[in-house]
Amino acid sequence: MRTQIVHPGADNLRYEIRQIVEVARAIEATGAAIRWENIGDPVAKGERVPDWIKQIVIQAAGEDLSFAYSPTKGLEEARNYIADERNLEGGIQITAEDILFFNGLGDAISTIYGALHPKARVIGPNPAYPTHSSAEAAHAGAPHITYRLDPENGWKPDLADLEAKVVANPDIAAIIIINPDNPTGFVYPEETLAAIVEIAARYGLFVISDEIYSNLAYRDSGMRKLASVIGKVPAIAMRGISKEFPWPGARCGWIEIYNRDQDANFDRFAKSLLEAKMLEVCATTLPQKVLPRVMGDERYYPYLETRVSTYDRRARRAVEVLGSLPEVIIHPARGAFYMTAVFRAGALRPDQSLPLAPQAQAIIGPQLGEALDARFVYYLLGATGICVVPLSTGFNSDLEGFRFTLLEPDEQKFEVILQDMREALVAYLASGARGNPASAQLAAVD
Repeated sequence: MRTQIVHPGADNLRYEIRQIVEVARAIEATGAAIRWENIGDPVAKGERVPDWIKQIVIQAAGEDLSFAYSPTKGLEEARNYIADERNLEGGIQITAEDILFFNGLGDAISTIYGALHPKARVIGPNPAYPTHSSAEAAHAGAPHITYRLDPENGWKPDLADLEAKVVANPDIAAIIIINPDNPTGFVYPEETLAAIVEIAARYGLFVISDEIYSNLAYRDSGMRKLASVIGKVPAIAMRGISKEFPWPGARCGWIEIYNRDQDANFDRFAKSLLEAKMLEVCATTLPQKVLPRVMGDERYYPYLETRVSTYDRRARRAVEVLGSLPEVIIHPARGAFYMTAVFRAGALRPDQSLPLAPQAQAIIGPQLGEALDARFVYYLLGATGICVVPLSTGFNSDLEGFRFTLLEPDEQKFEVILQDMREALVAYLASGARGNPASAQLAAVD
């Protein structure tokens, strides 16, 4: 073409969580069974949506206004319900005017980064969630800047690293928190949240807290929402129903804007988000109609507690099975339904492998790049059919590891997945020039 049409940040848009699916589908076409531990869709994984929630959706779908546009900010009844619930929790008080609905948090994330000044940067956690890190990097046309979550310290953020990078990068305008965290399942302690808010206050930043899993924090996790500690610092909290109801196909998320009256620049930024949404007219109406009816039902929070206790039990079992491997660091998730295993330095080498059937080898071979954890992930996929996500390429991290989910509803199948994963890890780590052949420890796939 006569002029460049590709955005300079286009190469930063990558979503390994779904891109590995194409390889897994090719393996599946050879007759192998795939165990999908890569995508966090509870419904697709087999969790059953309660009948009473379905009935509420059916009833709302029968109302003519469910087919109409909603107001640009969102339905008043949904925003009023959220504001009332937020205010009952304590901390900063908001009104319905501080809430803006989007077509899922992916839409909100895209809008927020797209509305930022081209020079403004946002620092986020490492490991990073790729929707945030890719969108921020694409916005800036530069690699995403991160602060370290420390696997040797239960995934707590390295606050000294965070502050040092804020000082070293004067274009940083905001700090991202994902709480509970994806991919690690870490829940930020209250004192850690307060310390991050203090850093933001000290350097004139605002805070973004992605709290999509906030109502899926485990009992005794110490989960606190940003609103409880934000004080007078400008901030945006992000929530949605995709993981809670669960209803990912609804594409229903919202942001809560805090302290816009404390900074004129932040206030103008918040107005630009509404202006951007006005160009789309509104977010999807039906899930907004449903939201207060489901969340306000007396069965809702007991239902969530049942799910959360199940994830908690599976997380602890995963540590029991994988935690004894000396080359692996793993902590039980304290919220959401993800776990991350990290390889200790030097555990992975490029000469390691697992035995593959010829058809699988033909598919996996071209995928084996330089990232050592990605090599393990693809060998695991080819040898066992277990599809997980590499930490380095999937979550913008300098750590080597992988993320898997806690969503398998069949407890026996979940146990088999853990045991097969452990056997594959033992065989892979023992293979190569400095170890025993992998074929001696893991039978070849027929």
